[in-house]
Amino acid sequence: MSADLFISYAWTSTPHREWVRLLASQLHLMGYDVKLDEDVSYGSNLHGFMQQVTEAAHVLLVVDENYVDRADNMPESGVGIESKWMSGVFKDKPESWLSILYIQNPKLLRPKWFGNHNPKGFDFNCNIENKQFPGSLQLEELWRWVEGLSPNKSNAIPLSVLRNRCARLERIDSGRDSANYVSPAISGQVIFAYKDHPYYTLGYGEGEFKVSFSARSLDSVYVYTDGGLKALGLIVEPDFDPATVASFLTLGRAVEPVVGQKVVLLNPYGLMCVITINGVEREINERKYIPGRVSFYYEILLNE
Repeated sequence: MSADLFISYAWTSTPHREWVRLLASQLHLMGYDVKLDEDVSYGSNLHGFMQQVTEAAHVLLVVDENYVDRADNMPESGVGIESKWMSGVFKDKPESWLSILYIQNPKLLRPKWFGNHNPKGFDFNCNIENKQFPGSLQLEELWRWVEGLSPNKSNAIPLSVLRNRCARLERIDSGRDSANYVSPAISGQVIFAYKDHPYYTLGYGEGEFKVSFSARSLDSVYVYTDGGLKALGLIVEPDFDPATVASFLTLGRAVEPVVGQKVVLLNPYGLMCVITINGVEREINERKYIPGRVSFYYEILLNE
């Protein structure tokens, strides 16, 4: 699969390499597949390098003054080798394929192989005396180039709005993740907002029980077989014998326990689980929404 963006740069210094890595991380956070030239071994895989460059949707040259010097005067350097290969395919690519990011390069110098061609450029130079530092505006310009969007932002949706939309969607998807509604232990205490997910999974393997709930009254809930239980039943005796708890199982779809009562569950493997309803919270649809919840203790009867 080809990369969205291939970045070529000179290893001018450790801070410069760290800056480029940070830039790549920012672009990756925006959702792009980014390749760096240092991921390629020139000595053994020049064809692989060229394939990555030519197949990339876009190529970005991070051009400081050292990059220009290496491209123009050091043909055996990494930048020199890349310049040779990129200059061979550059003219056959669309104009929007390659762009230059200028940094530590106030004169906006570019390699000689560009000739009279002046590709799209982004000025990331700092001017400390004038307190000018590249930031979000330059990153947005870079993003608009990758996406082929016009520099005219009259119809643009602010990135802050897009960020909030993405976060909103992810919170909902995360809340619906089945992994949030699992307790694999043999016994335990659970608080379950039963409208957030169709069922809660207790135990694991043959000892797994998927139990569903819904609201009934201020002190009771419905418990269903809908999650895949074979049967269930309301335990009406306070001091029941675990050896005979199966006698409470019924053929019905649901039971209606009140707080303090117990329910026996039967799973498809014939194992049983007893849950005790400890509390019920009603749903409140007001300015601050409070979901309906049920709290219960459960114990899987492995020896019955």
